[in-house]
Amino acid sequence: MRRLAVLLLLAGCSGEQTPLDPWGPQAGHIAELTWVLFLGGTAIFLLTMGFLAAALLAPGKLRRAMGSRRFVIGGGIIFPTVTLAALLLYSLGISRALTLPGGEAPLRVEIIGRQYWWEVRYPDLGEGAVTANELHLPVGREVELQLSSGDVIHSVWIPNLHGKMDMIPGRVNRQRLRVDRTGVLRGQCTEFCGVQHTFMAFAVVAHEPDAFAAWVARQRAPVPPPATAAQAEGMRIFGEAGCGACHAVRGTEWQGRLAPDLSRIGARLTLGAGMLENHRGNLTGWIAGTQDIKPGNAMPPYGRALEGAALLALADWLEALR
Repeated sequence: MRRLAVLLLLAGCSGEQTPLDPWGPQAGHIAELTWVLFLGGTAIFLLTMGFLAAALLAPGKLRRAMGSRRFVIGGGIIFPTVTLAALLLYSLGISRALTLPGGEAPLRVEIIGRQYWWEVRYPDLGEGAVTANELHLPVGREVELQLSSGDVIHSVWIPNLHGKMDMIPGRVNRQRLRVDRTGVLRGQCTEFCGVQHTFMAFAVVAHEPDAFAAWVARQRAPVPPPATAAQAEGMRIFGEAGCGACHAVRGTEWQGRLAPDLSRIGARLTLGAGMLENHRGNLTGWIAGTQDIKPGNAMPPYGRALEGAALLALADWLEALR
């Protein structure tokens, strides 16, 4: 079974967003159940088609035998009852394995779903361990995702690591998982939450433990001071435009909680919860035309409020926040 699964993965089932390429034990259980049900269903379908062909084409003696009382009871009642009961018990065992805690205390990660972005906090790692639209995980350590919502019902799904789980306002759901290799995966909201539901994604970055510790240290540290005159101008514009009323930037007076924390936005992989690749040009375009790029999100466009030079200076400073 496992060898066949590997062959199918090599044939094109791998990727950054597929349950058929498990990166951890929980996803491995789900993938195993998937293959058992798929291959079992295929075998039963072929067997049924074989009986159908025999009923239509076989000699009369065989057709009469297939219509006998014993054959009908055995093949039509006993076989499906035993088969479905076995699959039910097997799937219940898999479900139990998905909820069993590991031997060590997990790293807690709070993920709060919002229209249309993700707030991510690490309460075990101290003040300032906060990011947005990215989930960073250490390889080999069990993690407990504490899932909630700040507005409507969302649902988080990282196919390569675990199944789906709802995020409900006023409630915290918990999901344990572990990632066993480094790389970048993709998570997605899978509960319709508004007009931009389809474009509510996030990156999952798996680090070796030392690299994860270094990432946490950078997150907690204050942002560096502007290195150029353009960056200093961008920082000034950020304050004058009122961006700090919604956004937080560590080590500054701006500590808003209504929108994504921007302390290390320059190091993130995407903008707008997976909408755009993160670089200076897209950052400038995002600030100027948020409603053109992602209509319905909470951020107003600043294309008319800020001139071109001011937009470039602001983007220059934000890009430097790494």
